[in-house]
Amino acid sequence: MIDTADTLAPFLERLQEAPWVALDTEADSLHAYPAKLCLLQFGLPTGQWLVDPLSSIDCTPLWKCLEGRQLLLHGSDYDLRLLYGTYRFVPARIFDTMLAARILGVREFGLHALLRDWLNVPLDKGPQKANWARRPLTERMTAYALNDVRHLKPLADRLADRLDTLGRRHWHEQLCARLVETCAREEAQVDEEPWRIRGANRLPRRALAVLRELWHWREREAIAANRPPYFVLSHELLLGLAEAAANDHAVESQLPSWLSHRRRDGLLATVQRALETPESQWPKPFRPQGRRLTIAQRHRLDRLERHRDEQSARLQIDPSLLASRSTLTALAADWDRNSALLLPWQRQLLDLHA
Repeated sequence: MIDTADTLAPFLERLQEAPWVALDTEADSLHAYPAKLCLLQFGLPTGQWLVDPLSSIDCTPLWKCLEGRQLLLHGSDYDLRLLYGTYRFVPARIFDTMLAARILGVREFGLHALLRDWLNVPLDKGPQKANWARRPLTERMTAYALNDVRHLKPLADRLADRLDTLGRRHWHEQLCARLVETCAREEAQVDEEPWRIRGANRLPRRALAVLRELWHWREREAIAANRPPYFVLSHELLLGLAEAAANDHAVESQLPSWLSHRRRDGLLATVQRALETPESQWPKPFRPQGRRLTIAQRHRLDRLERHRDEQSARLQIDPSLLASRSTLTALAADWDRNSALLLPWQRQLLDLHA
C-alpha cells in the first residue's frame, strides 16, 4: 500500500515510464456520508499497486504524471466523477472496457463476466460491500482490489481488436470522450431539488413544505454523523411524517424509538418550523417538463423509434446506445436544433434521410 511520500516517489517513476495505465477506485458510500474516495488501484506492465488517498500523502504529483495519458477503466462513470469531485482530475482520454463490450453487443458486460468469457479468467466477486475506509485492508480486500486492474490491459486489447474488425473503434472513442466531458461538468453533479424523493409527487403543497425541511434536517444529521441519510431516517418515514404533519396529525407517535432525544427534539422543531411556512413559499407540485408533440411530430417519433430499433437489431446492440426515448422525442420535435445530442456515428445511423 502506497501511503507515504517515500513510497509514492518510486511509484511515480514507474508510472512515468509505463506505456499504459489501468485505473480503478473504491469508495465508501455505505459507511460514510458524503461518499468518499478510499482507494486507488493502478495496473502497469510491471505490476499492480494500491494508493491510499485517506493517508496524508499529497496526490498532486500523481495526477501530474497522468496528464495527457490514456487510462484503461471499466464502467468508468462513477470513477470519473469521484476523481473530479475529489481532485478535479480529468483524464485526457480513456478506454472503457464496459462501453467497448456494449458497442460489440455483449449482453453480460460486468468485469467478472468479461474476464471469464474473453480471457477465461475466473475471479472471486469478493467483498463488494466492504468498508473500504478500514485500515489495514484484509488480504481478501487487497486481492479483490488488485484484481480489478490486473487484467484490464489484455481485456482492452481483445475488445479493441474486435472493435477494429467491426469498424466501431471510432464509436467507442466518441462515447468515451463524451463520458469524460460529462463527468467533469459541475452541473451534472447538482440536483436543484434533491428533496423531491420518490413518492413526493403524491403529496400536497403543505406536505411538500414539511418534506423539504425534513430532508434538509436529515442531510445535516447525516453529514454530522458521517453516515448515509437512510441511517438517520428512511425515505418512507420522511414521506409519512410530512403527510401526517400537513394533515395536522400527531407526528411524535410515528417517530422510531431508536431516535435520540436530541434528534427527536430537532426533528419536531423542524416540522413545526415547516408548518409555519407561509403558503406563498410552499413548493409547487412537480410537473414533468415533457414535450407536447404535434401529430406530425408524433408520427416522426414513431418513425425514428422504428428506425432506431431496426438499426440496433441489425448491429446487434442495445437500442439505448443509439438514442434514448427522451433523445428521440427531442429529435422528433426539432432535428436540426437537437441533433447535437447525438454523437456523429449515432447521427449517421439515425438520420432518416441518409
